[in-house]
Amino acid sequence: MGELGSGKAPDEGRGFGVRRAASDGVDILRNGGTALDAVESSVVAMEDDPTFNAGYGSGLNLLGRVEMDASIMDGRTLQAGAVALVTRVKNPIHLARLVKEKTDHVFVAASGAERLARLFRLESRNPVTRRAKSSWRLLRAQLA
Repeated sequence: MGELGSGKAPDEGRGFGVRRAASDGVDILRNGGTALDAVESSVVAMEDDPTFNAGYGSGLNLLGRVEMDASIMDGRTLQAGAVALVTRVKNPIHLARLVKEKTDHVFVAASGAERLARLFRLESRNPVTRRAKSSWRLLRAQLA
């Protein structure tokens, strides 16, 4: 397990996950996709990989809950979208991009972001892993 409380994932699997995420992005660029599409795809790969502190595998707060954030920006236009404190959205980066492209907001948080995810029919899931729960229990014990 990584250093307790650091958000660091175990080394095994993480290198593979980084290479896969980068490869996903490169494939999109090679096939004529935009940099924004490539970045979003790469982040999704990490959000779906439990070895990262993102999406499925996120670290837990002191109450034992996940609160995820994501942001994305188009470097050409400087348009941005961000979400914070989302708890059930499978891929917060998708929601951040939708905030950028489909709303007049830049930043949406908590229950408002969750409502927006439902409005856009984004997939939800429980992001808590056994590893995250175990790390949280150890941290709580150290704080007691």
